[in-house]
Amino acid sequence: MARDVVDAEIIESRDDLVAWLAAGGKPAESFRIGVEHEKFPFYAADLRPVPYEGERGVKSLLEGAKARLGWAPIEDEGALIGLYEPAGGGAISLEPGGQFELSGAPQPTVHAVAEELDAHLNCMHAVGESLGIGFFALGLSPKWTLAETPVMPKSRYRIMARYMPKVGARGLDMMFRTSTTQANLDFADEADMVAKLRVGLALQPTITALFANSPFSDGALNGFLSARSEIWRHTDAARTGMLAFAFAPGMGFERYVDYALDVPLYFVKRGEVYHDVAGASFRDLLEGKLAALPGERATVSDWANHLSTIFPEVRLKRYLEMRGADVGSRERIVALAAFCFGLFYDRDALAAAGALARGWTAGDLQRLRDDVPRLGLKARIGGRPLVEIARDAVAIARGGLARRARRDDAGRDETVYLAPLERIAAEGRTPAEVWIERFNGPWRKSVDPVFGEAAI
Repeated sequence: MARDVVDAEIIESRDDLVAWLAAGGKPAESFRIGVEHEKFPFYAADLRPVPYEGERGVKSLLEGAKARLGWAPIEDEGALIGLYEPAGGGAISLEPGGQFELSGAPQPTVHAVAEELDAHLNCMHAVGESLGIGFFALGLSPKWTLAETPVMPKSRYRIMARYMPKVGARGLDMMFRTSTTQANLDFADEADMVAKLRVGLALQPTITALFANSPFSDGALNGFLSARSEIWRHTDAARTGMLAFAFAPGMGFERYVDYALDVPLYFVKRGEVYHDVAGASFRDLLEGKLAALPGERATVSDWANHLSTIFPEVRLKRYLEMRGADVGSRERIVALAAFCFGLFYDRDALAAAGALARGWTAGDLQRLRDDVPRLGLKARIGGRPLVEIARDAVAIARGGLARRARRDDAGRDETVYLAPLERIAAEGRTPAEVWIERFNGPWRKSVDPVFGEAAI
């Protein structure tokens, strides 16, 4: 999330929280997809991480991007921590360890997603090269230890970093060393939200496998194909996971609100100050009984910001976020958009994807979620290898894109962007397995070459 929501309207009841989510519904003709991705900056000369300060630091990267784009600054206690396009376009923000994130604007086609991404990368290349900085796209930092990783000057991250070790073994690794890409989807109404949420959750392990791209850490193999996904399993059980309740009868906005209300708060923001209330209850804030802030009542801002600190495999806000993918190449970032456009915005494709997962229990999905970080496409569910599910899902997405028939100036429809996923599914070999082969072969057990080969 690039910017905190600013809306001081007081929330009077649980019903207001439900209504706020429901207001995200849109007519199908207005459906868009926004794609986010993170990437690590590094010094090209010696592969060191890039600190915030200094003549060639992260701050300088942001200042250079601001000068080229003319976007407005996002600041925290006087520190430049991001940029946003004032007319409602995209935003650039910093993750805790210096990961550069583009939060793309909602786009009507995959073609538009690709154009936006290319413009962003061209900008960052121009700024980065002038500073001797490159960027790589892996789901986990391959070489730097947690102690070597820079810390960005963001108040909310300081609060999270203090709290994370209390609730999980890998929360700090998640914050400072992982990197992802996600697609944000619209829904029409409650029924459409539930259908998309269920399919998204059921297929999120498949997405994780197709995009698995984090086999290295601390300069060596770590035993996983998606170590990023494995790290999330040990971060904070109260706010992560597969949302088994989403598959139960009666699922809707109210049920998600009740879930979110039971997730502990991190902070409450008043003005420019983040108040550390980590572990406290949003229900107490709703009732004006929060011990750390006596008399303060919950606002729309508080609710929106709280929802942004919940991290399930699919997250509901006023849209749905598909959160299962390691970041990877430019082509795979765009392929995630293509997969989601084809699967979720065509009625027949969404129904076929739902049928693909028919009969899977919440227990089946949890076992798959637990297996995929290590096994990738070799995991199994419902008596089938996951690689077969992946091939079917990508084919369903292709059909949805073909029926959409959105063409670019060269006459190509959006199916062309599925090629990276079709290749991975056909070969049954994840991106991580390609890196592992290179590590054990021509790289001679060194991770250093990946900085160049995974450059973005």
